[in-house]
Amino acid sequence: MPDLSIRLAGMADRPVVERLWPMFRRDLAEFGGPPPSADGTFRGDWLHLAFSGSGWAPYLLTLEDSPAGFAFVRGLTAPTRVLNSFFVVHGARRKGIGLHAAREVVARHPGPWEIAFQDANTAAVHFWRRVATEVADDAWTEERRPVPARPDVPPDVWISFDTSSSAHD
Repeated sequence: MPDLSIRLAGMADRPVVERLWPMFRRDLAEFGGPPPSADGTFRGDWLHLAFSGSGWAPYLLTLEDSPAGFAFVRGLTAPTRVLNSFFVVHGARRKGIGLHAAREVVARHPGPWEIAFQDANTAAVHFWRRVATEVADDAWTEERRPVPARPDVPPDVWISFDTSSSAHD
């Protein structure tokens, strides 16, 4: 695997993540995520919260010196952590980079986890089930939940698992 770095993103990294953000949102739009607003930009609530919200942690993924993606974790002060946003640039996909990054981000915050994705995104379905199995063996669950304030879209799929040591003893 190429030289992959997964590090907590600081304010100096925010412009890089902001440039990756439209690629991520465009990918989500394909599976029922909201389209761009009238000015051509995508909502950036999660992006803003990742860098300024309490209980959030943004991560930047880099391959050598190039940005390769990001991961936003929320719920660090709550009972359950949520992998709120996860993105790997197209040129870095299907090389094990996403799996490695997801496992490392989850390992940095032991405890209960939830990750949401859409059934229509078959690549995400396979990917997140594989991540859950790699991280928690067969001790994970999957359920469908309605998307808040979006009755027009199918429910999200939520995978849940626990990485705390007591969960595997």
